[in-house]
Amino acid sequence: MQRIFVSTVALALAFGGAPLLTGCDRTVEHEKTVQEKANGGVEVKEKKVTENSDGTVTKTEKKDVHNP
Repeated sequence: MQRIFVSTVALALAFGGAPLLTGCDRTVEHEKTVQEKANGGVEVKEKKVTENSDGTVTKTEKKDVHNP
């Protein structure tokens, strides 16, 4: 009986408890622009601002260029 209880608690923490303990990030701003160049290439810029569960703000910028 004790083995079943311990297994159930371990499973609950693995699947449900971990996100509750760490928290979730909240997306504050998300901007994505796609620009087509004259040579047929594509430039994709993405900016994202997230607020973490501890109150800190993280800004990320990503730029991809795809040439034919």
